Amino acid sequence: MNKLKAQITEGVVSVVVNAILFGVKFWAGMITGSIALIADAWHTLSDSLTSILVIFSAKLSSRKPDKQHPFGHGRWEQISSIFIAFILGIIGYDFLINSIDRLKNKETVVFGTLAIVVTAVSIVVKELMAQYAFYIGRKTDNVIVKADGWHHRSDAFSSIVVLIGIIVSKFATQLWWMDSALGIFCALAIFYAAFEILKESTSKLLGEEPEQGLTDKINAEIKNIYGDDLQTHHFHLHNYVSQKEITLHIRLEKTMTIENGHKIATVIEKMIEEKFNMAATIHIEPLEYREEKL
Repeated sequence: MNKLKAQITEGVVSVVVNAILFGVKFWAGMITGSIALIADAWHTLSDSLTSILVIFSAKLSSRKPDKQHPFGHGRWEQISSIFIAFILGIIGYDFLINSIDRLKNKETVVFGTLAIVVTAVSIVVKELMAQYAFYIGRKTDNVIVKADGWHHRSDAFSSIVVLIGIIVSKFATQLWWMDSALGIFCALAIFYAAFEILKESTSKLLGEEPEQGLTDKINAEIKNIYGDDLQTHHFHLHNYVSQKEITLHIRLEKTMTIENGHKIATVIEKMIEEKFNMAATIHIEPLEYREEKL
C-alpha cells in the first residue's frame, strides 16, 4: 500500500464525510435551538480541519530535500498542526462563552426525535471512520493517519455524551440546564483536542529523547558486533518526519588510533541506517572520560 496515496485518500474521505455530518448536525441544532448539537457539529468540522491537514502535510512533507532544506520538508506536519490547534482553541472559546451565557439566562431546549436520530447516526459513522483510519495507519505505519483516527473517535465519544444528555433531558424536564452543560462539555473537548495537537507538535519541533526501546535495540545490535568493548550514551533523536536522525556518544580505549575509532563509528552508523532506517552521527570519547560538571 502506497503511504502517500493512502494518506491522501483517508484525508479526502474524512473531509467529505465530516462536511456532510457537520451540515446535518448544524441543521438539527438550528431546528432544535440546541447549543450542544451545534457545538458538536463544529467539533465534527474540526475533524475536517485535521483531515485537511493530513492532505496538506502529505503533499508538502513528501517533497524531496533541497539546498535550503537538506533535512526534507516533513516538519510541515507539525507546523500545520499548530495552526489547527489555535483554530480549535478559538472555536472552543466561542462555545464556552455562549454556553455559560445560556446557563446564566436559564435558557432551555426541547429535544425531539430528530436530535436523537442525528446524534446516534453520527456516533456510528464517526466510529467507522476511526476504524478506517486505524486500518490505513496500521498498513502504512502512518502516525498522522492514526492520530486522525483518534480524532474521529474523540468526536464519537463527545456525541455519545450529547446523546445521553438529550435522552435524559427529554424524560426529565427539570434538567433545563442540560443543553448548556453539554455545550460546555463539548467546548472542553475541543480545548483538549487543541491542547493535545499543540503539545505533540511543539514537542516534536523542540526535539525528543528516543524511546528506551529504541536505544535498547541499538545497544543490542552494537553488542552483537563489538561485544562489551565500547559503551554508548547521550542518545538524541532528531525527527524530521520524512527522515529521522540519531546522535550518540561511544567510549573507546584511549590508546586506539583515530583511524580505528573512525572505522568503528562508521560501522555503527551503517548498521543503524540499514536496520533502523535513520541516519546516525557518532561522537567518540575515551573510555575513562567523564564530563566535568559546570
